[in-house]
Amino acid sequence: MADELKISRRDFLNGIALGVAAGSALSPLEAIARSLTAEGKNLAGSYPPALTGMRGNHPGSFEVAHALTWAGTKWPSPERQTDRTYDLVVVGGGISGLSAAFLYRQQAGRDARILVLDNHDDFGGHAKRNEFEVDGRTLIGYGGSQSIDTPGHYSAQAKKLLQDIAIDTDRFYDYFDQQLFRKRELGRAIWFSKEAYGEDLLAPNVMRGYDGDAVEDVAAVVNSYPLTEPARQALIHLMTDQGDLLSSLSREAKIELLRGTSYSDYLRRHANVPEEIPELFRDAINGLWGVGWDALSALEGYRQGMPGTQGLDIGELENEPPGRDEPYIFHFPDGNAGLARALVRRLLPGAVPGGSMEDLVTARLDYARLDQPRANTRIRLNSTAVDVRHVDGGQAVDVAYVRNSEAYRVRAKHVILGCYNNMVPHICSEVPKAQREAIAYATKVPLVYLSIAVRNWRAFDRLKVHGVYVPKAELMHSFGLDFPVSIGDYKYSLDPDGPAIIHGSFVPTAPDRGLTAREQHVAGRRRLFEMSFEDFERGIVRQLNGALAGGGFDAGRDIAAITVNRWPHGYAYEYNDYADPADWGPDKGPHIRGRAQIGRISIANSDASAYAYVDGAIDAAVRAVNEQLANA
Repeated sequence: MADELKISRRDFLNGIALGVAAGSALSPLEAIARSLTAEGKNLAGSYPPALTGMRGNHPGSFEVAHALTWAGTKWPSPERQTDRTYDLVVVGGGISGLSAAFLYRQQAGRDARILVLDNHDDFGGHAKRNEFEVDGRTLIGYGGSQSIDTPGHYSAQAKKLLQDIAIDTDRFYDYFDQQLFRKRELGRAIWFSKEAYGEDLLAPNVMRGYDGDAVEDVAAVVNSYPLTEPARQALIHLMTDQGDLLSSLSREAKIELLRGTSYSDYLRRHANVPEEIPELFRDAINGLWGVGWDALSALEGYRQGMPGTQGLDIGELENEPPGRDEPYIFHFPDGNAGLARALVRRLLPGAVPGGSMEDLVTARLDYARLDQPRANTRIRLNSTAVDVRHVDGGQAVDVAYVRNSEAYRVRAKHVILGCYNNMVPHICSEVPKAQREAIAYATKVPLVYLSIAVRNWRAFDRLKVHGVYVPKAELMHSFGLDFPVSIGDYKYSLDPDGPAIIHGSFVPTAPDRGLTAREQHVAGRRRLFEMSFEDFERGIVRQLNGALAGGGFDAGRDIAAITVNRWPHGYAYEYNDYADPADWGPDKGPHIRGRAQIGRISIANSDASAYAYVDGAIDAAVRAVNEQLANA
């Protein structure tokens, strides 16, 4: 099994840090910050992608920020500048921050002095790489931002950036084996747990990717589900009947009703199904929106083609973004960590050997080369910005940051904040009140991506399954075999006897309590910070043993390692038409005011685009760089 972390944040809150703080002037949060930031020293010389246990927002990455925002802790800025003056300082080394550094250097010239600060021990934001050594083979997985989605619809600037960093998305048509699972007759399953349904049962999932078209095929599967007889009959009817459940209403009235009704309530009120059916469907959308169908509109259900909506006869909706007309295949083995590594390769060629997207996958990054004193571009990890303000009559910006419990101060001609958007008002006191309120409207989606290295994937092959949905889940709402991608020297294990990565998704929600998506994100984040690695490990073992037992899976024997990629501040908030005004989207909403330029300070992150995709992060960087160059 994976090495377990011996100290979790909950352990600190329950004892260690409180003991440190007792009898001293330090608050508990400040004590946590001052003790845990030293963890960066312990990781010096390590290779972050290979670390297992609790990763993502790992211990040492968030304590300074929490002390600043929760306890009002202040770090005195050094009287003297502790580093040279830069042309640009970027706060946040995610896709947006790295893109900003790259785009700025493209336009300002290679002699431009650039510093990127990030609070984690690795760059990429939540585009993180997970590596495992299992039985002599290296496995590469993704711990966050997953894929380059529909690149054909990217802006001209985002497309050009991909081209400039040597990413050719057309090559994924060769590298992603779109037929592997079909060739091995592996389908999608649903696992009913004993805790939620009274028995452990793995069965075909008729709600997604089921090949049976005839009513009798669907009925045969549904009748095996551990539901009451009325619920089974209602589900069969819902899955096979294409009738219009709102036939008495006009098109406009249908849209108004659907927008103002959650899909769960639509099933209850208009499909007249037993409560078991909304519960069965509820969590299937968690991975896309960060909440279930209890907090999303029935109109979104129509967009997604959910049962009970296909016969509504609404037609095309107005002002809708283009649908996905490209396959979901544009995926590096390490997800969008591959894109982050490609950006770093262009910024610091000596840190990432090679020059193609193929050798990028297996290149071992030299972390010691990220922050070299003589380099014009530097990436400084384990560094949390705590104060950003204009100086010299607005002609420069000072950035104070904390690293290994010590405060430092750098000066720059320009600053781009590519960090978590809600942190901006806490580190930049110059943000106007109206802009603060606009930023505060949204909150990030908490989520966990679980990378589980296994010695083989025989159980999936025997059960003829590649992905599993878990309704009313205690932990993972879905898990399955990682995407079958082989690039360059990295080869996906085509043989079930070979090692593989199981990818699991867990989005902490607070469903069926009448809470909006934003309220559920706040509640879910609180829950996530209270969970230890042991909680995740115990849940993973229970779910995999329960779901895959029929294929001979044994967690104690088959699991080689576990990495918990915990993201309490995960994906950017996207407006949904059940909780937010219907006309809000990437081009309209509070985020427009929230991202306003503040002199020599600009804001660039996917939050500022209200769009949780790679191109949202890149487009934000394009805007921020252009703002600052216009202010040169």
